[in-house]
Amino acid sequence: MYEFAIAWEWLAFAVRWLHVVTAIAWIGSSFFFIALDLGLVKRPGLPDGVYGEEWQVHGGGFYHIQKYLVAPSNMPDHLTWHKWESYTTWLSGFALLAVVYYGGADLFLIDRNLLDVSSSTAILISIASLSIGWIFYNLLCKSPLGKNTWGLMALLYVLLVIMAWGYTQIFTGRAAFLHLGAFTATIMSANVFFIIIPNQKIVVADLIAGRTPDPKLGAQAKQRSLHNNYLTLPVIFFMLSNHYPLAFATEFNWIIAALVFLMGVTIRHWFNTVHARKGHPHWTWLVTTLLFIAIMWLSTVPKVLTDALETSEVAPAFSQFASNAHFSNVVETVSGRCSMCHAAEPVWEGIVRPPKDVVLDSEAAIAAHAREIYLQAGRSHAMPPGNVTEVTPEERALLVAWYESSVASK
Repeated sequence: MYEFAIAWEWLAFAVRWLHVVTAIAWIGSSFFFIALDLGLVKRPGLPDGVYGEEWQVHGGGFYHIQKYLVAPSNMPDHLTWHKWESYTTWLSGFALLAVVYYGGADLFLIDRNLLDVSSSTAILISIASLSIGWIFYNLLCKSPLGKNTWGLMALLYVLLVIMAWGYTQIFTGRAAFLHLGAFTATIMSANVFFIIIPNQKIVVADLIAGRTPDPKLGAQAKQRSLHNNYLTLPVIFFMLSNHYPLAFATEFNWIIAALVFLMGVTIRHWFNTVHARKGHPHWTWLVTTLLFIAIMWLSTVPKVLTDALETSEVAPAFSQFASNAHFSNVVETVSGRCSMCHAAEPVWEGIVRPPKDVVLDSEAAIAAHAREIYLQAGRSHAMPPGNVTEVTPEERALLVAWYESSVASK
């Protein structure tokens, strides 16, 4: 059992590494071609069918790039397809989802305070949500609404916000944000697999057969590429969020997710405008900063808005950080709720080492990790995952008051 747990942990690390590497390749090529497309220059004398050109310098050499809006008159001998970056990113991401969240569903996926279901049921819900999201989005794109690119993006935003709320009502906060990223990434990769690449293959086949390619195929692919452009940064945020419980494990996490999508739009708008040589809309950074400040506030908003306990109700009970009379209550709470994992020899099934090597088996250790306890189990509900040890609101309020009052007294 011990050897299996170690092997499983290294498998998760290997798949995560592959996922990060392929994601870098996909996002890098995507951002490059978006910048290239927006920066194309039109000039007299370009070859027939050429929409624009771009000169770039890199690695000690010059590159002269020309874009055909539909296709060249003759098929070139060598044609590079940019698709495997997308496919491998999605496949490795799904593999990581299976290894970490499906393999550890009871600990990382299911929050029985929200939805008390079996591991298999939770996994089926996860898979179904990823599939249904793409189907619904694709139908919207192919409907009459799809002719309005920006209206379609507004509907896509509404869909993503609904999914953000829905995931937080079913899974743990950590799993909810991860699934929202996977949901969005599924749409992006499916755009490549089902629309962009097939359309390009049709164009290539038409050229080989001597037929004139349909311009609508290129326009449709470009629309999906535009959506991918604005969705990329939020996906990265959600994939990184599992390290930051104040993002995923607080009361208004779904609203935080909604604001993250808006930040993705404002940031990409600045870069897209600059790449298109249409100015420098610096206001986008102000908006992004304000949105991020709003996210920070939402992560620590007073609990009175959620009808939960106010920390001030228990704060007066504490005066000093390590007061023996009151610190013993914190020690009792942490020992009873956290020690099964955060011990030198964890007793929770499947855990062979204390998470992040944090051991909370003594008063000194608990005091040393006061800040982490405050953030992970007090201000947020990141720990324990899925609240498997059933930490009560009163106990979380106790941890918050203990930390905040002791800091304030210094």
